[in-house]
Amino acid sequence: MEKLTLIKVGGKIVEDPESLKQLLTDFAKIEGYKILVHGGGRSATKLAEQLGIETKMIDGRRITDAETLKVVTMVYAGWVNKNIVAQLQGIGVNAMGVCGADAGIILSHKRAVAGIDYGYVGDVDKVNGRMLSDIISNGTVPVVAPITHDGKGMLLNTNADTIAGEVAKGVAGYFDVTLVYCFEKPGVLANEADDTSVIPEIDRSIFARYKEAGVISGGMIPKLQSAFDALEKGVGEVVIKQASSIADKAAGTHIRL
Repeated sequence: MEKLTLIKVGGKIVEDPESLKQLLTDFAKIEGYKILVHGGGRSATKLAEQLGIETKMIDGRRITDAETLKVVTMVYAGWVNKNIVAQLQGIGVNAMGVCGADAGIILSHKRAVAGIDYGYVGDVDKVNGRMLSDIISNGTVPVVAPITHDGKGMLLNTNADTIAGEVAKGVAGYFDVTLVYCFEKPGVLANEADDTSVIPEIDRSIFARYKEAGVISGGMIPKLQSAFDALEKGVGEVVIKQASSIADKAAGTHIRL
């Protein structure tokens, strides 16, 4: 199978012009097939504020009511997505911006209310790996925004980390996939205050040990759980690293089963 690298990049990076420019320059140099999945939460919060729409968050998750859904769709699938696509085109990458509704690439269902009503938030049911494979094999680089649909006309806001993992699994039958989660730290840290304390490799037993000790906590827990799930479903490799080191294959934390 031919290699494919899927890079997931968070809002902090895509919303800063200099860090985004550097990331896209490095992304353009990655050999072989590739996909970029992005967030953009801070931009959505800022626009909502300008429009007088209150942002509600619970445990870091956005409550997406009808008005907020319009905002996140405008920001994620509009400004942020097309800005990335235009910049990639400008450096010779034939990028195409898509969200889950385009060509039915990502089908989701509205999250059921279980204590908390998250509103128009989607949990992924299916990724059309064949459609994505055809787009990629045709020499086009998908840039995926975290908006999905339910197949009945409803758009849904969906977590970008989840999108990255599900898309990686969806194309794993067609490519040898490496999934890279990029964020502002150099990897999973043994000491949150020390950027040199990168844990080079994590398997399930190490994860359980660090989780129990409180070394791994908060948003890193679902990120690692998604990583293990992706590996079990055929993804070849998962790495968590700093956006500035995507060209360095040895950098970051490598997740193993």
